[in-house]
Amino acid sequence: MSAAAVEAGRAARGETGRLRLGFIGSALLQFLPSVLPPFRRDHPDVRLELREMSTARSAAALISGELDLAIGRGAPRGPGAEELVSVTVGRDHLVTVVGIGHPYAGRKTVGRTQLSRQHLIVAPVDDEPATYAGLRTFLGDDASALDTATEARDLHTIIGLAACGVGAGLGPSCMRAVARPGTWFCDVTPRTPLPDLVLSYRGDERSPVLAAFLAETRRRSTVGARPGRTKRSARKGPGASDSP
Repeated sequence: MSAAAVEAGRAARGETGRLRLGFIGSALLQFLPSVLPPFRRDHPDVRLELREMSTARSAAALISGELDLAIGRGAPRGPGAEELVSVTVGRDHLVTVVGIGHPYAGRKTVGRTQLSRQHLIVAPVDDEPATYAGLRTFLGDDASALDTATEARDLHTIIGLAACGVGAGLGPSCMRAVARPGTWFCDVTPRTPLPDLVLSYRGDERSPVLAAFLAETRRRSTVGARPGRTKRSARKGPGASDSP
């Protein structure tokens, strides 16, 4: 068999090529550590282009064709999103983080009314629209507390500002994994689920490399039996089934 034929076969199996992935930082705490190492081990000749991006930015880049995959909180919305396929790869709930000198330090839980009286630290609405909408729903009549909140673009900044005594940070429970000295985490009551961590790709994409990555995702998923497909797109992408 000629060298060209061998290389063509490897490309068809997704063993060579490029994969462009945009992801939010919390995906490094929930999902990517279980998928990237085995994928890189089994596909050493695939060129991975990894970009940390907000949910909104990665969704826009996916729709425009700048990315092959996007991982964010909540399925992409807006023009072009109907062409995407999205699967849930992680779930989490809301917690708050405060500095060790804060009145809530030492508590196991903190309620909605208590939080509404605090200066809050949250992700910007333009970066994480689904998460921000969920916070407004959680706070209900007290949602005006978000109008004066300090905005922080990543979990480390939320935790750091809380440690500095700026206020009460709100984020996913997985941020406990990157806790720093001088902070305290409280569960929020009532228990409040955050938007699912979602992996999205274009439904008409036929990349063998993408198919290989999705197959790895199916093998490593811990969300139920397998990651479930959303209802946003009726198209099936590479290697997709009703539960890609």
